[in-house]
Amino acid sequence: MSEERFGEFVLVRRYEEGHVAELALDRPKAMNAVSTEMARSVAGACAALSADRGVRVVVLTSTHERAFCVGADLKERNSFTDADLVRQRPVTRGAYTGVLELPMPTIAAVHGFALGGGFELALSCDVIVADRTAVVGLPEVSVGVIPGGGGTQLLPRRVGAARAAELIFTARRVEAAEARELGLVDVLVDEGRDREEALSLASRIAANSPVGLRAAKRALRLGHGLDLPAGLEVEDAAWRSVAFSGDRAEGVAAFNEKRKPQWPGE
Repeated sequence: MSEERFGEFVLVRRYEEGHVAELALDRPKAMNAVSTEMARSVAGACAALSADRGVRVVVLTSTHERAFCVGADLKERNSFTDADLVRQRPVTRGAYTGVLELPMPTIAAVHGFALGGGFELALSCDVIVADRTAVVGLPEVSVGVIPGGGGTQLLPRRVGAARAAELIFTARRVEAAEARELGLVDVLVDEGRDREEALSLASRIAANSPVGLRAAKRALRLGHGLDLPAGLEVEDAAWRSVAFSGDRAEGVAAFNEKRKPQWPGE
């Protein structure tokens, strides 16, 4: 395992020859509230991971025992002028889009509070693993704003427009069992096992072709919301990007030779 720190509040660990990366939110004194500095660090870590062709899966975790992330740092914002808020906006937005635009599969490991921007970071991932202590929600309208880290767009894609509207308009918090029932999280595990399960899932995913994984994610993301013919064209373009790759040749050869693939990653 190797470790790399991005600023004071973000830690990246790499496992399994660097194929699985853990992006850990590490601002425990503030329950990982997203300050300007922390947002900049998340974006920086995501940029580095995006450029690393060896990383096949990223797991987003928290070092705090009772929270994944409680959202925007409202203490910091309380001191802001309007001009300060305008200047901060592209920085914080860069953190959420940084996670959302990671080209490899991403998994959020959620326990405790994942509220507002914290839940939006999880929603930016492809799969959300949560333990039974998880409490999720988008309560922004209760403090006079709206979800601004992708929540109004990502939540309805998960649970439908009407359900997303109810959750956002009421600003209510949803506990783990209901969150799993509603599809707000994908995998529910026993208390304290979210990170372990997310890393285990990442390991299983990382055994597959890195070229195939990135292309499959691209097809899933770009095709979502399109009509079927347009979506199939997106899929065809993604298929063509892998059909003549070294990974495809190795995958077919390994299957026929009854051995584990040694992916070239190209």
